[in-house]
Amino acid sequence: MRPGIGLRLLAAQAIVLAAGAATTSAVAAVVGPPLFREHLLEAGAPMHSLEAMHAEEAYGYATVISVGGALAVSALAALAVSWYLSRRLQRSITEVASAATAVSDGRYDIRVSPPHLGDDFDALAGAFNRMASRLQSVEATRRRLFSDLAHEIRTPVTVLEAYVEALEDGVRTLTPETAAMLRDQTGRLVRFADDVAALAQAEESSASMAHSAIDVDHLIRRCAAAAQERYASKGVTLRADVTADLPSVWGDEQRLAQVLANLLDNALRHTSPGGRVDLSAGVDHHRLAVRVSDTGEGIAAEHLPHVFERFYRADGARDREHGGAGIGLAIAKALMDAHDGTITVHSPGPGSGAVFTITLPLKDPALRAPLTSRPASPASW
Repeated sequence: MRPGIGLRLLAAQAIVLAAGAATTSAVAAVVGPPLFREHLLEAGAPMHSLEAMHAEEAYGYATVISVGGALAVSALAALAVSWYLSRRLQRSITEVASAATAVSDGRYDIRVSPPHLGDDFDALAGAFNRMASRLQSVEATRRRLFSDLAHEIRTPVTVLEAYVEALEDGVRTLTPETAAMLRDQTGRLVRFADDVAALAQAEESSASMAHSAIDVDHLIRRCAAAAQERYASKGVTLRADVTADLPSVWGDEQRLAQVLANLLDNALRHTSPGGRVDLSAGVDHHRLAVRVSDTGEGIAAEHLPHVFERFYRADGARDREHGGAGIGLAIAKALMDAHDGTITVHSPGPGSGAVFTITLPLKDPALRAPLTSRPASPASW
């Protein structure tokens, strides 16, 4: 086996010490005696006198003892410090290597402690811990995703299987009601497959989007008009508060329309008849902000951080047919990320409604200035 980094550091330090000792000895042997002899001559001592010889001999002994002692103490101190640091470094590297092996075996809860050997090593430990935490989150999301997929598919498949067996056994006949039930369940499967495909496309949409300058006023009014019939059928009021002089944004108009449609559908789903949904837009902190606020069910504080996760529902007992598959907001989040935008949600709590806000960069940098106020021209749809 090749020596570890600790032994290599010790060997390197020993080589440096040996080179220093050799250099010091050579300088002391070559430079010291001539200088000492020159000072003796200047002091009046004869060149080859007995006194000069004894003085040179004493100087040699003193030089050897002092330089040798200093080098020995320096070598011991340097080797001790190198051994201590190399041991700490070796333990830190061994810990990281063991943790990396554990992560590769699927133990994503493993963490390493900061070695306190400098900012570089502490940054390495921190980066490893963040990587392990991220992998742990991804693994948990993957498991939840497969569990949710199985749950979403199981209900309509079970109903279809039961009806088909009943038809085969003659318990049921193919009446219009039975055909409608079969069509409804197959429709749920088709809608779910379309939602999953839309989510996958949204998360990979940055390369396939066609960006252009978008008239925000036209986009908002078009989305509100498209949703008007659904709102009217449920008895929910939809109001669009926009102005004609909103600056343009840079993005894919079709995908942004999909984001607004998902937000409007989500607001309608969670707003009772007689409620209201407001759609407004304005410039806020150098970006265009579009808000969808409703007077619906609201969201509890513990659910707010998770509303944009795949298949997440604040009410786990909500009927999946009426509550949706929990993908629409995840699609909206993925599309906003692809637009270099943001999407956030705020709710005072259950029964107090919710406000979803998306922000987008403005097309013209000259227009990216905060506006103190922007008059609104409400339009009821």
